[in-house]
Amino acid sequence: MPRRLSKYNLTTPEKGNIIPILVLIFFLIGIGLIGLNFQSIQDWIRLRGYQPPNSVSQLADQDTMNAYTKHLFYLNKPQLLNSVESFRQNCPDSIDVIVLGCYHPDQNGIYLYNVQDSALSGVTQVTAAHEVLHSIYARLSAKERAALNSQLQAYYKNGLQDERVKEEVKLYQQTEPSDVLDEMSCTFGTEIAELPAPLEAYYKRYFNNRGAVVAYEQNYRTEFSTRQTAIKNDDQQLADIKKSIDAEQSNLTDELAQLNSDKNRLNSLAANNQVSDYNALVPVYNSEVNSYNQSIVKSRGLIDKYNQLVVIRNQIAGQLTTLAKAIDTRLTTQPTR
Repeated sequence: MPRRLSKYNLTTPEKGNIIPILVLIFFLIGIGLIGLNFQSIQDWIRLRGYQPPNSVSQLADQDTMNAYTKHLFYLNKPQLLNSVESFRQNCPDSIDVIVLGCYHPDQNGIYLYNVQDSALSGVTQVTAAHEVLHSIYARLSAKERAALNSQLQAYYKNGLQDERVKEEVKLYQQTEPSDVLDEMSCTFGTEIAELPAPLEAYYKRYFNNRGAVVAYEQNYRTEFSTRQTAIKNDDQQLADIKKSIDAEQSNLTDELAQLNSDKNRLNSLAANNQVSDYNALVPVYNSEVNSYNQSIVKSRGLIDKYNQLVVIRNQIAGQLTTLAKAIDTRLTTQPTR
């Protein structure tokens, strides 16, 4: 007997059963879309109704932030704070170290110290770019972060030549050992003009012209470095002039001793009526007096030059102190909350 297939009766589903199935499908799709776009939705909620102050949007433009970078910058609702106390209320860590900005994890805020000295124009722009790079680093995927970290370490070990930046990294190693690579990503991107191609490509994703940020850094650093160099040069000149003054003072002492000796000799010759010897010694003595007087003039000139240079040097030192004070956000006591 041939094997026979059983005959099945097919039942047509009722039309009313289709709607719940479709609803379920759409619901699952919606849940999937929400999951995929949860971050965007969360960002939208946090930014809803937010209008950045002119000072904040101006910083974003000056730093040439692109749309994505501006998005993260505004998401942190940056605040520029004028007083050290209010700034440190929001950036309380490392109160004995100069800090000009801070980023709170999970996109919970960027705070910038509003440096008032016009000579330091640019420092706030650099700080804003530095802090938003923290925000960007926080959003990297694990794969992206690993790749970036590898590039940062390679450059730090084999390419970094700037001694000042090296010192900054060493400070981060002491104060923030778990965040050194994060800090490297911010520091290299805002303070070093030329970087390896992979790092340049990374920063190009977030700034239309990173060179503008570095230019701000270089400009305000120059205000310090030119004065520090001038003081160093003045100190060297002062040391050289001081040596010349000391040599002249020693010479004057010797000349004065010779003058006193010859004067006593003349007095002795005059007392003993040794006219011929007296007359022979007079021109010598007069020449010594002229030489002594010239040495006094020279010595006084050196002293005047020294004193004038001290005034100039101290004026520059005062300017340097003023600049340093303008960015000094250190506190001697922990701020209250």
